[in-house]
Amino acid sequence: MRRALGLLLAALTLLLPGATLAASPVKVTADSFEVHEADSQAVFAGNVVVTRAGLTVWADKVVVDYGAGGPENVRSFVATGHVRLKTEDQQATGERAVFDPGTQILRLVGNVTVVNASGTVNGPELTINLVDNTTVFSGGKGGRVTGVFTTQ
Repeated sequence: MRRALGLLLAALTLLLPGATLAASPVKVTADSFEVHEADSQAVFAGNVVVTRAGLTVWADKVVVDYGAGGPENVRSFVATGHVRLKTEDQQATGERAVFDPGTQILRLVGNVTVVNASGTVNGPELTINLVDNTTVFSGGKGGRVTGVFTTQ
């Protein structure tokens, strides 16, 4: 049980990088929480809601993969099914979100929509690099990126 709680805390610190957020509490609710030691995975399933300092993530399922170092060595954070990410000033939806803590890259794929005060952008895939603060919307195979913007 102690290992499971350690995994939970380590995995959830992935949601937002930064020293100011390190002390922020993380709250997770789900219908179930399982640790699969043999697969080095923790699985939150059913109406998953993860909240932390200005960010809320909703999904049907969240899987956290960790390496040989245990819960402190998280390799990926994958949210699937009706994924929604909400910050104070914008909201994004898609079918799957993958965060790689090693590269600090977040990918949201599958009918992605981002809405903020400036407008709405839709496309098959969104990639956010948290290291260099770049965002790329791509059309993927035959897809298109569309946007509707409000001018001042």
